[in-house]
Amino acid sequence: MTGFSKSRLERVRGVLDGYVGRGAAAGVVAVLARGGETLVEAVGDVRPDAIFRIASMTKPVVAVAALMLVEECALRLDDPVDEYLPELAGRRVLTRLDGPLDDTVPAERAITLRDLLTFRLGLGFGHGMWGPRGSVPIMDAINDLPSGKPAPGLMPGPDEWMRRVGELPLVCQPGERWLYNIGSDILGVLIARASGQTLEEFLRERIFEPLGMPDTGFWVPAASIDRLPPQYATDPATGQPVVDDPPDGQWSAPPAFESGAGGLVSTADDYAAFAAMLRGGGVYRGVRVLSRAAVSLMTSDQLPAAVKAVSGLMPGDFDDTGWGFGVSVVTGRTQLYHSVGAYGWNGGLGTSWVNDPAEDLTLILLTQQAFTSPRLPVINRDFWTSAYQALDD
Repeated sequence: MTGFSKSRLERVRGVLDGYVGRGAAAGVVAVLARGGETLVEAVGDVRPDAIFRIASMTKPVVAVAALMLVEECALRLDDPVDEYLPELAGRRVLTRLDGPLDDTVPAERAITLRDLLTFRLGLGFGHGMWGPRGSVPIMDAINDLPSGKPAPGLMPGPDEWMRRVGELPLVCQPGERWLYNIGSDILGVLIARASGQTLEEFLRERIFEPLGMPDTGFWVPAASIDRLPPQYATDPATGQPVVDDPPDGQWSAPPAFESGAGGLVSTADDYAAFAAMLRGGGVYRGVRVLSRAAVSLMTSDQLPAAVKAVSGLMPGDFDDTGWGFGVSVVTGRTQLYHSVGAYGWNGGLGTSWVNDPAEDLTLILLTQQAFTSPRLPVINRDFWTSAYQALDD
Protein backbone atom coordinates (compact mmCIF):
# COMPACT_ATOMS: atom_id res chain seq x y z
CA MET A 1 0.00 0.00 0.00
CA THR A 2 1.39 3.40 -1.01
CA GLY A 3 3.17 5.30 1.76
CA PHE A 4 3.35 2.41 4.23
CA SER A 5 6.12 -0.01 5.11
CA LYS A 6 4.86 -3.50 4.25
CA SER A 7 6.47 -5.15 7.27
CA ARG A 8 5.34 -2.43 9.66
CA LEU A 9 1.82 -2.46 8.22
CA GLU A 10 1.57 -6.10 9.30
CA ARG A 11 1.83 -4.88 12.91
CA VAL A 12 -1.59 -3.23 12.56
CA ARG A 13 -3.21 -6.59 11.92
CA GLY A 14 -1.17 -8.10 14.75
CA VAL A 15 -2.37 -5.48 17.24
CA LEU A 16 -6.02 -6.03 16.31
CA ASP A 17 -5.60 -9.83 16.33
CA GLY A 18 -4.28 -9.50 19.87
CA TYR A 19 -7.35 -7.67 21.15
CA VAL A 20 -9.73 -10.15 19.55
CA GLY A 21 -7.67 -13.10 20.76
CA ARG A 22 -7.78 -11.80 24.36
CA GLY A 23 -11.54 -11.37 24.17
CA ALA A 24 -11.35 -7.57 24.45
CA ALA A 25 -13.30 -7.28 21.20
CA ALA A 26 -15.54 -9.78 19.42
CA GLY A 27 -14.56 -8.37 16.06
CA VAL A 28 -13.22 -5.20 14.50
CA VAL A 29 -13.12 -3.64 11.06
CA ALA A 30 -10.29 -1.19 10.38
CA VAL A 31 -9.77 1.22 7.49
CA LEU A 32 -6.45 2.76 6.45
CA ALA A 33 -6.66 5.09 3.45
CA ARG A 34 -3.76 7.02 1.92
CA GLY A 35 -2.52 8.09 -1.49
CA GLY A 36 -5.72 7.09 -3.25
CA GLU A 37 -5.62 3.54 -1.84
CA THR A 38 -7.82 2.02 0.86
CA LEU A 39 -7.15 -1.05 2.99
CA VAL A 40 -10.02 -2.66 4.92
CA GLU A 41 -9.11 -5.25 7.56
CA ALA A 42 -11.76 -7.42 9.27
CA VAL A 43 -10.60 -9.30 12.37
CA GLY A 44 -12.57 -11.73 14.52
CA ASP A 45 -16.23 -12.58 14.32
CA VAL A 46 -17.22 -9.84 11.89
CA ARG A 47 -17.37 -9.39 8.13
CA PRO A 48 -15.82 -6.48 6.17
CA ASP A 49 -19.26 -5.19 5.13
CA ALA A 50 -20.71 -5.38 8.66
CA ILE A 51 -23.04 -2.58 9.65
CA PHE A 52 -22.09 -0.79 12.88
CA ARG A 53 -23.95 1.54 15.20
CA ILE A 54 -21.61 4.52 14.77
CA ALA A 55 -23.11 6.66 17.56
CA SER A 56 -21.37 10.06 17.76
CA MET A 57 -19.66 9.62 14.40
CA THR A 58 -23.13 10.81 13.28
CA LYS A 59 -22.24 14.33 14.47
CA PRO A 60 -19.82 15.20 11.61
CA VAL A 61 -22.42 14.04 9.09
CA VAL A 62 -25.13 16.40 10.38
CA ALA A 63 -22.54 19.20 10.57
CA VAL A 64 -21.91 18.74 6.84
CA ALA A 65 -25.67 18.80 6.23
CA ALA A 66 -26.03 22.07 8.15
CA LEU A 67 -23.18 23.66 6.17
CA MET A 68 -24.94 22.70 2.94
CA LEU A 69 -27.91 24.79 4.07
CA VAL A 70 -25.56 27.64 4.99
CA GLU A 71 -24.03 27.50 1.50
CA GLU A 72 -27.54 27.87 0.05
CA CYS A 73 -28.30 30.79 2.42
CA ALA A 74 -31.22 28.82 3.85
CA LEU A 75 -29.47 29.12 7.23
CA ARG A 76 -26.85 31.55 8.52
CA LEU A 77 -24.24 30.76 11.14
CA ASP A 78 -24.85 33.75 13.38
CA ASP A 79 -28.61 34.16 13.03
CA PRO A 80 -30.84 33.07 15.93
CA VAL A 81 -32.45 29.68 15.32
CA ASP A 82 -35.77 30.81 16.79
CA GLU A 83 -37.49 30.92 13.37
CA TYR A 84 -37.28 27.14 12.99
CA LEU A 85 -36.85 26.25 16.65
CA PRO A 86 -39.26 28.48 18.57
CA GLU A 87 -38.89 26.13 21.53
CA LEU A 88 -35.45 27.70 22.09
CA ALA A 89 -36.68 31.31 22.17
CA GLY A 90 -36.65 33.31 25.39
CA ARG A 91 -34.22 31.03 27.22
CA ARG A 92 -33.49 31.18 30.92
CA VAL A 93 -30.19 30.17 32.52
CA LEU A 94 -29.42 28.41 35.81
CA THR A 95 -27.84 30.61 38.46
CA ARG A 96 -25.59 27.71 39.49
CA LEU A 97 -24.75 24.32 38.00
CA ASP A 98 -26.19 22.20 40.83
CA GLY A 99 -29.13 24.50 41.51
CA PRO A 100 -32.86 23.80 41.19
CA LEU A 101 -34.27 24.08 37.69
CA ASP A 102 -36.41 27.10 38.56
CA ASP A 103 -33.55 29.21 39.94
CA THR A 104 -32.74 31.09 36.75
CA VAL A 105 -31.96 34.41 35.07
CA PRO A 106 -32.72 35.49 31.50
CA ALA A 107 -30.34 34.48 28.71
CA GLU A 108 -28.24 37.39 27.48
CA ARG A 109 -28.70 36.51 23.81
CA ALA A 110 -30.41 34.07 21.48
CA ILE A 111 -28.96 30.69 20.44
CA THR A 112 -27.45 30.60 16.94
CA LEU A 113 -26.56 27.90 14.44
CA ARG A 114 -22.89 28.44 15.27
CA ASP A 115 -23.72 27.66 18.91
CA LEU A 116 -25.30 24.34 17.91
CA LEU A 117 -22.35 23.37 15.71
CA THR A 118 -19.75 24.21 18.37
CA PHE A 119 -21.77 22.93 21.36
CA ARG A 120 -21.89 26.40 22.89
CA LEU A 121 -25.67 26.72 23.06
CA GLY A 122 -25.58 26.39 26.87
CA LEU A 123 -27.17 22.93 27.06
CA GLY A 124 -25.41 19.55 27.19
CA PHE A 125 -23.00 17.86 29.56
CA GLY A 126 -19.36 18.13 30.60
CA HIS A 127 -17.04 17.81 33.56
CA GLY A 128 -18.50 19.03 36.80
CA MET A 129 -21.90 17.58 35.90
CA TRP A 130 -21.28 13.91 36.74
CA GLY A 131 -22.60 12.55 40.01
CA PRO A 132 -25.34 10.45 41.61
CA ARG A 133 -28.89 11.14 40.58
CA GLY A 134 -30.23 14.18 42.42
CA SER A 135 -26.86 15.88 42.81
CA VAL A 136 -27.08 17.83 39.52
CA PRO A 137 -30.77 18.27 38.64
CA ILE A 138 -30.11 19.63 35.13
CA MET A 139 -28.06 16.53 34.29
CA ASP A 140 -30.93 14.31 35.46
CA ALA A 141 -33.32 16.31 33.29
CA ILE A 142 -31.06 16.02 30.22
CA ASN A 143 -30.74 12.26 30.73
CA ASP A 144 -34.51 11.99 31.01
CA LEU A 145 -35.08 13.56 27.58
CA PRO A 146 -33.30 11.12 26.75
CA SER A 147 -29.98 12.48 25.50
CA GLY A 148 -26.62 10.74 25.67
CA LYS A 149 -26.17 7.07 24.89
CA PRO A 150 -28.02 6.36 21.61
CA ALA A 151 -31.40 4.79 22.36
CA PRO A 152 -33.68 5.08 19.30
CA GLY A 153 -36.31 2.87 20.89
CA LEU A 154 -36.77 5.33 23.79
CA MET A 155 -36.95 8.63 21.90
CA PRO A 156 -40.23 10.49 21.29
CA GLY A 157 -40.87 12.20 17.96
CA PRO A 158 -38.86 15.37 17.17
CA ASP A 159 -41.63 17.85 17.98
CA GLU A 160 -42.33 16.27 21.37
CA TRP A 161 -38.61 15.99 22.09
CA MET A 162 -38.09 19.68 21.25
CA ARG A 163 -41.04 20.60 23.47
CA ARG A 164 -39.27 18.88 26.37
CA VAL A 165 -35.98 20.59 25.52
CA GLY A 166 -37.79 23.94 25.56
CA GLU A 167 -38.85 23.34 29.15
CA LEU A 168 -35.26 23.10 30.39
CA PRO A 169 -33.13 26.02 31.57
CA LEU A 170 -29.68 26.44 30.06
CA VAL A 171 -26.65 25.34 32.06
CA CYS A 172 -24.83 28.57 31.22
CA GLN A 173 -25.15 31.62 29.00
CA PRO A 174 -24.92 30.88 25.26
CA GLY A 175 -21.30 30.98 24.14
CA GLU A 176 -19.72 30.45 27.57
CA ARG A 177 -19.01 26.69 27.63
CA TRP A 178 -18.63 23.70 25.32
CA LEU A 179 -21.27 21.22 26.51
CA TYR A 180 -21.49 17.93 24.72
CA ASN A 181 -24.03 16.11 22.61
CA ILE A 182 -27.48 17.68 22.71
CA GLY A 183 -26.58 20.41 20.21
CA SER A 184 -26.32 17.80 17.43
CA ASP A 185 -29.77 16.37 18.19
CA ILE A 186 -31.22 19.88 18.05
CA LEU A 187 -29.24 20.48 14.85
CA GLY A 188 -30.90 17.44 13.26
CA VAL A 189 -34.34 18.89 14.00
CA LEU A 190 -33.26 22.26 12.60
CA ILE A 191 -32.04 20.67 9.35
CA ALA A 192 -35.33 18.83 8.93
CA ARG A 193 -37.48 21.90 9.58
CA ALA A 194 -35.36 24.22 7.42
CA SER A 195 -35.25 21.77 4.50
CA GLY A 196 -38.85 20.57 4.68
CA GLN A 197 -37.64 16.95 4.69
CA THR A 198 -37.01 14.38 7.35
CA LEU A 199 -33.39 14.29 8.48
CA GLU A 200 -32.92 10.88 6.84
CA GLU A 201 -34.39 12.12 3.54
CA PHE A 202 -32.06 15.12 3.51
CA LEU A 203 -28.97 13.10 4.39
CA ARG A 204 -29.75 10.39 1.86
CA GLU A 205 -30.45 12.80 -1.00
CA ARG A 206 -27.60 15.22 -0.33
CA ILE A 207 -24.84 13.05 1.21
CA PHE A 208 -25.39 9.29 1.15
CA GLU A 209 -26.48 8.88 -2.48
CA PRO A 210 -23.89 11.26 -4.00
CA LEU A 211 -21.12 9.55 -2.01
CA GLY A 212 -22.34 6.01 -2.64
CA MET A 213 -23.20 5.18 0.99
CA PRO A 214 -26.08 2.67 0.57
CA ASP A 215 -25.79 1.11 4.02
CA THR A 216 -25.83 4.33 6.08
CA GLY A 217 -29.07 5.38 7.74
CA PHE A 218 -31.01 5.43 10.99
CA TRP A 219 -32.07 1.79 10.87
CA VAL A 220 -31.21 -1.50 9.19
CA PRO A 221 -33.72 -3.07 6.75
CA ALA A 222 -34.58 -6.76 7.15
CA ALA A 223 -32.61 -7.66 4.00
CA SER A 224 -29.39 -6.42 5.67
CA ILE A 225 -30.01 -7.32 9.30
CA ASP A 226 -27.65 -10.32 9.08
CA ARG A 227 -24.82 -7.80 8.67
CA LEU A 228 -25.63 -6.01 11.94
CA PRO A 229 -23.64 -7.70 14.72
CA PRO A 230 -24.67 -7.65 18.39
CA GLN A 231 -23.72 -4.55 20.36
CA TYR A 232 -21.84 -5.21 23.61
CA ALA A 233 -21.54 -3.28 26.85
CA THR A 234 -19.44 -4.08 29.91
CA ASP A 235 -21.24 -5.61 32.89
CA PRO A 236 -20.11 -3.42 35.82
CA ALA A 237 -20.44 -6.35 38.25
CA THR A 238 -18.27 -8.81 36.32
CA GLY A 239 -16.30 -6.62 33.92
CA GLN A 240 -17.34 -8.96 31.13
CA PRO A 241 -19.02 -8.00 27.83
CA VAL A 242 -22.76 -8.59 27.62
CA VAL A 243 -25.14 -8.05 24.70
CA ASP A 244 -26.65 -4.59 25.02
CA ASP A 245 -28.50 -4.52 21.70
CA PRO A 246 -29.12 -7.62 19.56
CA PRO A 247 -29.38 -7.46 15.76
CA ASP A 248 -33.19 -7.46 15.98
CA GLY A 249 -33.13 -4.71 18.63
CA GLN A 250 -33.42 -0.92 18.50
CA TRP A 251 -31.90 -0.38 15.05
CA SER A 252 -34.09 -2.95 13.28
CA ALA A 253 -37.00 -0.54 12.66
CA PRO A 254 -37.34 3.16 11.73
CA PRO A 255 -37.01 5.31 14.88
CA ALA A 256 -39.50 7.97 15.96
CA PHE A 257 -36.56 10.37 16.35
CA GLU A 258 -33.70 10.44 13.84
CA SER A 259 -30.86 11.39 16.16
CA GLY A 260 -28.29 13.79 14.73
CA ALA A 261 -26.15 13.19 17.80
CA GLY A 262 -25.79 9.43 17.54
CA GLY A 263 -28.43 7.59 15.55
CA LEU A 264 -26.70 6.45 12.36
CA VAL A 265 -25.49 3.01 11.36
CA SER A 266 -22.81 2.67 8.67
CA THR A 267 -20.10 0.44 7.22
CA ALA A 268 -16.36 0.75 6.76
CA ASP A 269 -16.75 1.45 3.04
CA ASP A 270 -19.53 3.97 3.52
CA TYR A 271 -17.82 6.03 6.19
CA ALA A 272 -14.53 5.86 4.31
CA ALA A 273 -16.29 7.58 1.40
CA PHE A 274 -17.56 10.34 3.71
CA ALA A 275 -14.06 10.77 5.16
CA ALA A 276 -12.51 10.84 1.69
CA MET A 277 -14.89 13.62 0.66
CA LEU A 278 -13.71 15.79 3.53
CA ARG A 279 -10.06 14.88 2.95
CA GLY A 280 -10.58 15.90 -0.67
CA GLY A 281 -11.83 19.36 0.24
CA GLY A 282 -15.49 18.50 -0.36
CA VAL A 283 -15.03 16.45 -3.54
CA TYR A 284 -15.34 12.68 -3.91
CA ARG A 285 -14.81 10.86 -7.21
CA GLY A 286 -15.33 14.06 -9.15
CA VAL A 287 -18.55 15.03 -7.36
CA ARG A 288 -18.48 18.17 -5.18
CA VAL A 289 -20.61 17.70 -2.09
CA LEU A 290 -19.38 20.67 -0.04
CA SER A 291 -17.26 23.71 -0.80
CA ARG A 292 -13.58 23.75 0.09
CA ALA A 293 -14.25 26.83 2.23
CA ALA A 294 -16.93 24.99 4.22
CA VAL A 295 -14.64 22.02 4.83
CA SER A 296 -11.88 24.36 6.00
CA LEU A 297 -14.26 26.12 8.40
CA MET A 298 -15.73 22.87 9.72
CA THR A 299 -12.31 21.36 10.45
CA SER A 300 -10.73 24.46 12.06
CA ASP A 301 -10.68 25.02 15.82
CA GLN A 302 -13.61 27.30 16.68
CA LEU A 303 -13.24 27.48 20.47
CA PRO A 304 -11.81 30.57 22.19
CA ALA A 305 -9.26 29.92 24.94
CA ALA A 306 -11.69 31.12 27.61
CA VAL A 307 -14.23 28.48 26.56
CA LYS A 308 -11.62 25.70 26.53
CA ALA A 309 -10.51 26.65 30.05
CA VAL A 310 -13.91 25.72 31.53
CA SER A 311 -14.97 22.95 29.15
CA GLY A 312 -14.52 19.29 28.26
CA LEU A 313 -15.90 15.90 29.14
CA MET A 314 -12.92 15.55 31.49
CA PRO A 315 -10.51 18.21 32.80
CA GLY A 316 -7.68 18.87 30.35
CA ASP A 317 -9.59 17.67 27.30
CA PHE A 318 -8.75 20.85 25.40
CA ASP A 319 -5.06 21.04 26.32
CA ASP A 320 -4.03 19.82 22.86
CA THR A 321 -7.33 19.78 20.96
CA GLY A 322 -10.07 22.13 19.88
CA TRP A 323 -13.51 21.75 18.35
CA GLY A 324 -14.68 22.70 14.89
CA PHE A 325 -18.19 21.94 13.62
CA GLY A 326 -19.02 18.39 14.70
CA VAL A 327 -15.35 17.35 14.90
CA SER A 328 -12.45 17.46 17.33
CA VAL A 329 -9.34 19.20 15.96
CA VAL A 330 -5.75 18.49 17.06
CA THR A 331 -3.98 21.73 18.06
CA GLY A 332 -0.78 20.30 19.56
CA ARG A 333 1.05 17.07 18.85
CA THR A 334 1.56 15.15 22.09
CA GLN A 335 1.39 11.57 20.79
CA LEU A 336 3.08 9.49 18.10
CA TYR A 337 -0.22 9.65 16.23
CA HIS A 338 -2.17 12.64 14.85
CA SER A 339 -0.51 15.68 13.32
CA VAL A 340 -1.61 19.20 14.20
CA GLY A 341 -4.72 19.82 12.11
CA ALA A 342 -5.95 16.22 12.23
CA TYR A 343 -9.70 16.04 12.87
CA GLY A 344 -12.47 13.51 13.44
CA TRP A 345 -14.61 12.06 16.18
CA ASN A 346 -15.51 8.87 18.01
CA GLY A 347 -18.69 6.93 18.73
CA GLY A 348 -19.30 5.76 22.28
CA LEU A 349 -20.62 2.41 21.09
CA GLY A 350 -17.10 1.51 19.98
CA THR A 351 -16.08 3.42 16.86
CA SER A 352 -13.54 6.10 15.90
CA TRP A 353 -12.46 8.09 12.85
CA VAL A 354 -9.70 10.58 12.09
CA ASN A 355 -8.53 12.43 8.98
CA ASP A 356 -4.93 13.70 9.04
CA PRO A 357 -4.47 16.18 6.16
CA ALA A 358 -0.72 16.51 6.78
CA GLU A 359 -0.32 12.78 6.10
CA ASP A 360 -3.18 12.47 3.55
CA LEU A 361 -4.45 9.77 5.89
CA THR A 362 -7.80 8.40 7.05
CA LEU A 363 -8.10 5.90 9.90
CA ILE A 364 -11.40 4.28 10.93
CA LEU A 365 -11.90 1.62 13.60
CA LEU A 366 -15.30 -0.02 14.05
CA THR A 367 -15.97 -2.33 17.01
CA GLN A 368 -19.06 -3.64 18.80
CA GLN A 369 -17.81 -2.84 22.31
CA ALA A 370 -19.19 0.31 23.96
CA PHE A 371 -16.78 2.68 25.73
CA THR A 372 -16.75 2.53 29.52
CA SER A 373 -15.61 6.14 30.08
CA PRO A 374 -15.21 9.42 28.17
CA ARG A 375 -11.59 8.42 27.51
CA LEU A 376 -10.95 6.58 24.24
CA PRO A 377 -10.27 2.84 24.79
CA VAL A 378 -6.73 1.51 24.49
CA ILE A 379 -7.58 -0.53 21.39
CA ASN A 380 -8.33 2.66 19.45
CA ARG A 381 -5.14 4.37 20.59
CA ASP A 382 -3.07 1.27 19.82
CA PHE A 383 -4.61 1.10 16.34
CA TRP A 384 -3.62 4.72 15.72
CA THR A 385 -0.09 4.14 17.03
CA SER A 386 0.41 1.05 14.89
CA ALA A 387 -0.90 2.85 11.79
CA TYR A 388 1.41 5.86 12.24
CA GLN A 389 4.50 3.76 12.95
CA ALA A 390 3.90 2.09 9.57
CA LEU A 391 4.06 5.34 7.56
CA ASP A 392 7.03 5.20 5.23
CA ASP A 393 7.70 8.09 2.86
